[in-house]
Amino acid sequence: MITKNIKEFKLKIPENVTLVAVSKTKPIEDLQEAYDAGQRVFGENKIQEMVDKYDALPKDIQWHMIGHLQSNKVKYMAHFVDLIHGVDKFKTLKEINKQAKKHDRIINCLLQAKIAKEDTKFGLTFDEIAEILNSKEILELTHIKIAGFMGMATFTDNQEQLAEEFSLLKTFFDTQKQQTKIHNCHLEILSMGMSGDYELAIKNGSTMIRVGSSIFGHRNYNY
Repeated sequence: MITKNIKEFKLKIPENVTLVAVSKTKPIEDLQEAYDAGQRVFGENKIQEMVDKYDALPKDIQWHMIGHLQSNKVKYMAHFVDLIHGVDKFKTLKEINKQAKKHDRIINCLLQAKIAKEDTKFGLTFDEIAEILNSKEILELTHIKIAGFMGMATFTDNQEQLAEEFSLLKTFFDTQKQQTKIHNCHLEILSMGMSGDYELAIKNGSTMIRVGSSIFGHRNYNY
């Protein structure tokens, strides 16, 4: 089933959209099956689980940290993580930079924009993101690259609301892409959309979707 789902996704999403297989809580065997079907990008939300899977699986996998990130955990994944999706504090960027420097790496990061109407979502306002990108302090972070933005829409069936939230972030992304000219910021990735809303996200400009249950099936417990 996992193989079939991966192949179907590869056929139905545009070539410019990256599929992140959200593999949190799933066993190594499931990830290996997805890998054998051609999937190379996996997303985890717990660092220790991601480290364990990194150690056990092929080394050409790109590992994405998609969960809310605690600064004190960055050191455990700094030697291999490919992209960190949910950066919502400048302090966290500084810690990522510090740990990346120890491994002589540049770690790709997405700034998480708060686009949902819910209070439960993490994220930065558009003004806060612009302030970070225009700050002198960010120029000192030579071991990170701001590769784009990530946004999580409101958990709702209201398609108009979802489209509005995705569209707002796309407009802001395009504006910042034109205006931001610093050495460690190359805005290429707009990570929006999950299993329930990825099609609408793609229509509104997403270049990266995070899909779990539509690939691996529903989880047996909350994580």
